[in-house]
Amino acid sequence: MSGRIAVTPRSLSGSGHPVLARLMDQGFEIVFPAPGKTPSEDDLLRAVPGCVGWLAGVEPISTRVLDAAKGLRVISRNGTGVDNIDLREAEARGITVERAMGANARGVAELAVGLLLSSFRHIPWSHQHLSKGEWCRRIGQEVKGRRLAVIGCGAIGREVVEMALGLGMEVVGYDPYPDSRFAPSGFRFANLEEALVTADAVSFHCPPAQNPLLGGAVLSRMKKGVIVVNTARAELIDDVAMLAALESGQVMTLATDVFHREPPESSALLSHERVILMPHAGGFTEESVDRATSVAVDNLLKNLV
Repeated sequence: MSGRIAVTPRSLSGSGHPVLARLMDQGFEIVFPAPGKTPSEDDLLRAVPGCVGWLAGVEPISTRVLDAAKGLRVISRNGTGVDNIDLREAEARGITVERAMGANARGVAELAVGLLLSSFRHIPWSHQHLSKGEWCRRIGQEVKGRRLAVIGCGAIGREVVEMALGLGMEVVGYDPYPDSRFAPSGFRFANLEEALVTADAVSFHCPPAQNPLLGGAVLSRMKKGVIVVNTARAELIDDVAMLAALESGQVMTLATDVFHREPPESSALLSHERVILMPHAGGFTEESVDRATSVAVDNLLKNLV
């Protein structure tokens, strides 16, 4: 076989990955449109013409880019989400879209739980003050017995449920297609309203909807002092409403690993002292990168060889 394959995830394009050698062994040429960073549309427009395959990250894949990708046969994501891809337009052009289902679930789930614990115990806030020589303490809360709402109970959400149960939390989950076979002791499914308004903390693991799930009206009905963890998509939260909820104390802490743009622009929300930020690193572990890359390469070869 021969042809070019674009590789765009930042976890791969900066330093490569041994698994990519499997593509070269099959005669494919690997191209990196923007090594070490998220490619812009212009980067993609320069790189994708002539590519038969694309190992894609979270970069937006627009209709304009798909128009330029003459000969492209498959887009293989190194993760689960495909909301960055215009699926209808891809299908119309005969381009197969593959996903690495569950490959980064453990990594994202561990980060979500880490952010949850950091929020309950104010770890980043304490570090920031102490590193400046300021002896400041903010009283924390123990997670045992508190209720966590997991919004989206796919592979990542289920991992979070199991970890939270191990910490002694009560866990409710919402999913539009609940799997009745997933029924660990201490967990139950609930409707979205109940899950959001009765929880001490909420962790998002779902794709975005047409409108944010957390807007001003919903935030006002949630428990005062709720913790919100978002390792899914920035569009799930109304930024203006969230800033107001943080200012009023309705939300104690927002911990987020996702942004509307990467890297994000400075804002009053992101610089708030009760916001914890991570640079979209949920699946950025050695193990998750290895698993996701292997599955993504398998999916490319399945369609191209």
